[in-house]
Amino acid sequence: MDTAIKYDIGMIKEEAHELVKRGLLNRQQPIYTLCKYLPDREWTYFEHELEKNEYLLRDRIIDLLGCEDWQED
Repeated sequence: MDTAIKYDIGMIKEEAHELVKRGLLNRQQPIYTLCKYLPDREWTYFEHELEKNEYLLRDRIIDLLGCEDWQED
């Protein structure tokens, strides 16, 4: 029985956004630092989805975030 999560690029972007928002990751870190927050058995699905959407593991997390809304303090 295959219980691994199937990732799509939208889920990956959302996960990256949440981790940055919570202060666990920095926008300037490489995408591969996301692997610390995934089970090992799911990393291949995650990596495949990134490659399919032309992201490299050395690209920065900010590349996944795209344009962000800023609110004044």
